[in-house]
Amino acid sequence: MACSASMESLQPRTAVEEITRCRSQYGANSYGQLGLGHKEDVLLPQQLSEFCKPGCVKRITGGGGHSAIVTDQGSLFVCGLNKDGQLGLGHTEDVLYFTLCKSLLGCPIQQVACGWDFTIILTKNGQVLSCGSNSFGQLGVPHGPRRCVVPQAIEVQREKVVSIAAGLRHALAATASGLVFQWGTGLASSGRRLCPGQTLPLFLTAKEPSKVTGLENSQAVCVLAGSGHSASLTDAGELYVWGSNKQGQLASRAAFLPLPQKIEAHRFQNEKVAAVWSGWTHLVAQTETGKVFTWGRADYGQLGRTLESPEGWKPKKQASSLPCSRPARSVPSSLPCLTGATEVSCGSEHNLAVVGGTCYSWGWNEHGMCGDGTEANVWTPKPVQALRSSSGLRLGCGAGHSLALCQLPPLPALGQRPRVPDPSPEATKEAGSQEAMDEERNPETSPQSQSDRLRNGGLVTETL
Repeated sequence: MACSASMESLQPRTAVEEITRCRSQYGANSYGQLGLGHKEDVLLPQQLSEFCKPGCVKRITGGGGHSAIVTDQGSLFVCGLNKDGQLGLGHTEDVLYFTLCKSLLGCPIQQVACGWDFTIILTKNGQVLSCGSNSFGQLGVPHGPRRCVVPQAIEVQREKVVSIAAGLRHALAATASGLVFQWGTGLASSGRRLCPGQTLPLFLTAKEPSKVTGLENSQAVCVLAGSGHSASLTDAGELYVWGSNKQGQLASRAAFLPLPQKIEAHRFQNEKVAAVWSGWTHLVAQTETGKVFTWGRADYGQLGRTLESPEGWKPKKQASSLPCSRPARSVPSSLPCLTGATEVSCGSEHNLAVVGGTCYSWGWNEHGMCGDGTEANVWTPKPVQALRSSSGLRLGCGAGHSLALCQLPPLPALGQRPRVPDPSPEATKEAGSQEAMDEERNPETSPQSQSDRLRNGGLVTETL
């Protein structure tokens, strides 16, 4: 659910750093998506020691109930929910440990995007593969079976693909030539309901890759997807969005955008957008100077800030008569405490970020995916205390779980106390100002509580 103009931001690591890395997980774990060998939720980061072997982890991500890790060598490891074959292992049994996808050996992987119950895979040579449920055409194979247990190739009009994204029931791809393709019917039902009398563009109803129209004058470098929306970032630092705007995630007053619409630069203080990440119904963007903006759904704290609605504001009337989102959440607003973040990842309704080497979390926490040992929602970014003695290198989120690839600090000299890094002063100030609210406000139950989310970091895992 993430996309960036500069996909690789980490510096090369030394052999010593490779050995001192660990992986931690926390959050929802009903299907074993944390790779810990059991199905119990985890409220605090747990180290995945058996996976701590020399070798670089390039990417970490998760879906509705499964997780995926791509190594620098291009190998793919998966675990978790597998009832539709979304792990691509050739069967439909859940997997409790990270397992090598042997069918892809000899085919180096560049990126993996995990949807709700399916997986999209991008190889280093630009080919796209898919596995899992195909109930809504999300595998991009229109006449294929309702599910596929082994990754199969998708034809994207003979274009070399450079970026992929997977939402709830749809997927996208950006090509080397700057085109964007979409498939899966996940956005079609809300489009028909909210745009009565209009003929929807083909890419909203296609079950095979279909070119997204309305982007002819832009050069896409990456794509991302939410539960009911899509987005594309261009080489000029412009962000285009389309689909459902029920939660204000498109920064528009329209209930539904059938065609891509650019979010104007003044929304980002007239700066170019360098990277974007998407949750199910909220987005996070970072500009060229490192500023971080959030907008969209906010009732679980996923925007990391308190909302205020201007008095007298009235939404633009829609033909569907359905209400639009309030401007307080539909307008991108900056989070100063995250300025300069080197890593960001979004789950369905929670987030992780690395700022100054410290891992922060905020948002929905019903299953403990924020890693603070509780199930109370986190309303402002706060350091994950269990990881304060390690530096975050890679982050990954599933719908309701978290993963982090961390670097352990060197062992202190005999008799010397280990140094614990201080959190960002701005984050500490914001966190302190909301302690009362955190205590008084009861955790809300997520509408997606029937599913689990996974995120791998350090590898530390936690369930959503």
